[in-house]
Amino acid sequence: MGFVYYGNYAQYFEVGRVEALRNIGIVYSELEKEGVMLPVLDLNIKYYKPAHYDQLIDIYVIIDQIPGAKIKFDYILKDEHSSLLVKGTTNLVFVNKKNGKPMRAPKWILDRLSEFFNEK
Repeated sequence: MGFVYYGNYAQYFEVGRVEALRNIGIVYSELEKEGVMLPVLDLNIKYYKPAHYDQLIDIYVIIDQIPGAKIKFDYILKDEHSSLLVKGTTNLVFVNKKNGKPMRAPKWILDRLSEFFNEK
């Protein structure tokens, strides 16, 4: 059909999320070395306009609150003309790799994120 398959947007969200974290100094492989996993709890997508194959897409990733045991990511995907294609969210939970139980976000992650929030 010439359109991007709807299921691919979840992969775009993952790439955007991993790269956004990397840009602020949080590398996913470091999380796992520190014994922390971040599985997805839920995924929500709202489609506005289809993307086409071989089209450039900008992925905007927003973290609008300091995480506790969960971290929420908002996504906005636009085409090369800044037309809105998709909006979405994922909620992930911090999990202790050894026991498989939820945990609070590690301090080093909170420290890296805190500079982006104006806490009073």
